[in-house]
Amino acid sequence: MISTAISLFWLFIKVNLLSVSGPASVGLLYKEAVGTLMTEAQFVQAVGFSQFLPGSDALQLAMFIGYNVAGAVGALAALLGSILPPTLIMLGVVIILQRLRNEAWIGSFVRGLTPAVAVLMALVAWKLFNNGSNTLTWYTVLIAGLSFLALRLKVPSPLVLLGAGIIGILIIR
Repeated sequence: MISTAISLFWLFIKVNLLSVSGPASVGLLYKEAVGTLMTEAQFVQAVGFSQFLPGSDALQLAMFIGYNVAGAVGALAALLGSILPPTLIMLGVVIILQRLRNEAWIGSFVRGLTPAVAVLMALVAWKLFNNGSNTLTWYTVLIAGLSFLALRLKVPSPLVLLGAGIIGILIIR
């Protein structure tokens, strides 16, 4: 149990050091967890469930995976492994930005990150959607379209996920 918890801690340290944003880390976590710690279906459920609950999606996903693997000890190990890297990185970034806050290139750098993060999120969504079990059908197109429309109308994402789940119950048999 302890060795599993330590493995989970180091896994989440690695994931959070190699991809420091919550949405971007999902792709790396997918590669690390699916097939070794959980099935693809469990991972998709974990991602959906973590986005449905209030709070940080990445931390909830980490705790879900940790709990799935090693119970409460695994959830705690995954949580600590997820919190430590971003906390230390943010502390370092804040110290640096305080010294460079008047430099114009800082704003340009941050604006340049936006398209890369958007592409990472789109690739993760494509991988989750195009995994073989979620083939393109009329109901997947309907749910995706309604979800997109609701999100564009600024409906909170937990309500969009709840609605998509209810539509799934009603039309997917």
